[in-house]
Amino acid sequence: MISVRPAREEEIIVLTAIGLDAWEKAVSGVADAQAMRRVAELAFLSFLRSKWFSVSVIDLDGEAAGWAAREDNDGHISDLWIRPAAQRNGLGSVLLAELERRILVEGFEAAVIKTHSQNTPAIGFFRKHGYSISWLSSAHAPKLDRDVESVGMSKLFEESGVQSAQQWF
Repeated sequence: MISVRPAREEEIIVLTAIGLDAWEKAVSGVADAQAMRRVAELAFLSFLRSKWFSVSVIDLDGEAAGWAAREDNDGHISDLWIRPAAQRNGLGSVLLAELERRILVEGFEAAVIKTHSQNTPAIGFFRKHGYSISWLSSAHAPKLDRDVESVGMSKLFEESGVQSAQQWF
């Protein structure tokens, strides 16, 4: 059974492990994940310790299989991570739909995400769900000691989309 629920503070370690595993898969071929693993782990821990209340968890048969966050409770989706072994089973789609529902209910006109430009699986996932590329930027990443290109994607909610999304849930 699949369900989406708010995160609990006591599961920060489990959510960190999910995020870290999914992050390693996402940066494969772009960065040396093993060399950056500890820094990434500390970043996930720090984020989840301070923002766990802005995180939604997707459970599969009673076990956390992924999580997503709207760090600033606006239209920006800051994180969406699914345990690699559970990917490609519709969990990301269910989690994204729940985030979009909340964004709509809270009155925002669009949802926005950002990923690195070589993360073709994520870009394809969001395109499949109606997102389009809004911008491309390049910034120096000190931890990688190189410039990294990022892609910003957005999905504008139309009035008819609001109604059908509210009927869907």
